[in-house]
Amino acid sequence: MAEKHGKDIYNSAVLVGPKGFIGLYRKAHLFRSEKKIFTPGNTAFKVYDIGKAKVGMMICFDWFFPEAARRLAFLGADVVAHPSNLVLPYCPKAMITRCLENRVFAITANRVGVEARIKGERLAFIGQSQVVSPKGEVLCKAGKTKPEFKIVEINPEEARDKKITPLNDIFKDRRVELY
Repeated sequence: MAEKHGKDIYNSAVLVGPKGFIGLYRKAHLFRSEKKIFTPGNTAFKVYDIGKAKVGMMICFDWFFPEAARRLAFLGADVVAHPSNLVLPYCPKAMITRCLENRVFAITANRVGVEARIKGERLAFIGQSQVVSPKGEVLCKAGKTKPEFKIVEINPEEARDKKITPLNDIFKDRRVELY
C-alpha cells in the first residue's frame, strides 16, 4: 500500500491478525520509477510472533538483496511474507534460493495483468505467486495471467531446523571473519 507519513510516501506492507494491526514494514529497495514517487523505507526488518509461527516481511524488489531474507532468518522468521508487483521473470526461482540459503518458508503474493498509468511506461506483471518450503520445494504456485486463490498447510517447525546435515548448520558454519 502507499503510506503517507508526514511529507514522505512509502511503499508499505501491514501485517494484521484477528485482533487487528500487528506490524508495518516500509520497502527498503525501490525499483525503477518507484524512486520518483516513494521514499526508501526507514523501518528495520522485523519478525513478529503470531502464535504458531514467526513472520517477517519484505516487499517486491527486496528479494533481489539476499541480506533482506538473511536478516529476517537471523531474527527467527519461519515465514517471509513477500507481497509483490513483480515484472522481472526470475524472481520466483530466486525465492527458491532465498528459502534454501535461509531455511525459511516464503509466501510471494504477486500481481497479474498490465498497468500503463505512467506515460510511456507499460508494466506487465508476471503472476506466479507461490509458497516455497525451507528445502526449496514449491508447495503451490499460481499461474501467470489470472488471479488465483490457493491454500497450503505448512509446518513452521521445519524452518527452525537450520541443519543441512548432522554436521552442517547454515548459521553456525558461517565464516564471518572471511567475509
